[in-house]
Amino acid sequence: MTESKPRRRDLRVALLALLIGATTLVAHARASAPQPTSRTPGPGGAPRIEVAFVLDTTGSMAGLIEGAKREIWSIANQMVNAQPTPEIRMGLIGYRDRGDAYVTRAHDLSSDVDGVYAALRDFAAGGGGDTPESVNQALHEAITRMSWTESQDVYKVIFLVGDAPPHMEYAGDVAYAQSVRLARERDIIVNTIQCGDIAGTEPVWREIASGGAGRYAAIRADGGMQALATPLDEALGRLNRSLADTVIAWGDAGERAEIEDKRRLALEADAPAAASRLGFFAKLGGLVSSGRADLVDAVKQGLADVASLDEDALPATLRAMRPEEREDYVKRKLEARNEIQREIAQLSQQRDAWIEQEQSKRTAEGRGDGFDRQVLETIRAQAAAKGIAY
Repeated sequence: MTESKPRRRDLRVALLALLIGATTLVAHARASAPQPTSRTPGPGGAPRIEVAFVLDTTGSMAGLIEGAKREIWSIANQMVNAQPTPEIRMGLIGYRDRGDAYVTRAHDLSSDVDGVYAALRDFAAGGGGDTPESVNQALHEAITRMSWTESQDVYKVIFLVGDAPPHMEYAGDVAYAQSVRLARERDIIVNTIQCGDIAGTEPVWREIASGGAGRYAAIRADGGMQALATPLDEALGRLNRSLADTVIAWGDAGERAEIEDKRRLALEADAPAAASRLGFFAKLGGLVSSGRADLVDAVKQGLADVASLDEDALPATLRAMRPEEREDYVKRKLEARNEIQREIAQLSQQRDAWIEQEQSKRTAEGRGDGFDRQVLETIRAQAAAKGIAY
């Protein structure tokens, strides 16, 4: 029997109404469901801060450079005090002028803060002469040659630090105004910190900060950094030495040398710097160093198995042992490290509280305007726009 046209039309209308209703319900469910937030992941989905320091390293900047070497771990330690705990990538560009030993010397953005510290230690003030410096080249390279993350979710920031204005007559230079426009396009904030009081520097530094959506600050020629020695530093120093005793270098000769170099630098750091370094790693889950993990951390993270390593990848101490002794040796080092790091975490919390109180006191007394405080206060204010709260 053939179905009548009115009945077929009624059926089509009913099916269309049912389809529209189902589509509406799906759309409503999607709109009502919690929406995922976009974030560029660091370890475990952490937010990320990428900061490049562009430092004048001519002779007049000796005080600031030496102060930065002392305070770089304090800056890093306080940077990770945010919620949620961010991944930190740091980079350096030292600049002088044409005719000096170098015009720029760069260390790319890296989460290996130990490596950044080592690179900063190699900087020394020298050169210069005429007042202007190669600011234009250094700033442009910081924007275009550093390995910035492209995501808009990452807080990307440059601190241009120096006492002299740029040469504007150099052929081949990209003028700072063009560079800061490019930085804005790439979502990189440019802050400026003027050291000293050369009159020609201030208007340029202000213009760069304004064009780069950043802040301008003026500090003493020597950087005005005051190292904070805390009542906890002596105890943390002992723990730093004990922690160093648990380090086992492994890998090829170059990799073992890298681990040993980081161990040596950790032991050579003065008490406040060593304590800040321990606090930094305590907040990141208790690693012993950044970059390549030593064998104890590699085993802890499941990155290495002692039994399956080639003899050539082992230090002489382990090569002299039987295979079963090696595993037991590493296990005992890990147990000792875990206990040391529990003590470090507790003391670091107390130290952070003491520093916060002391810094508030110094700020109230007008003594809190050095390079390190300017950097940290700027980061705290600007990082909020990326969901990083201090």
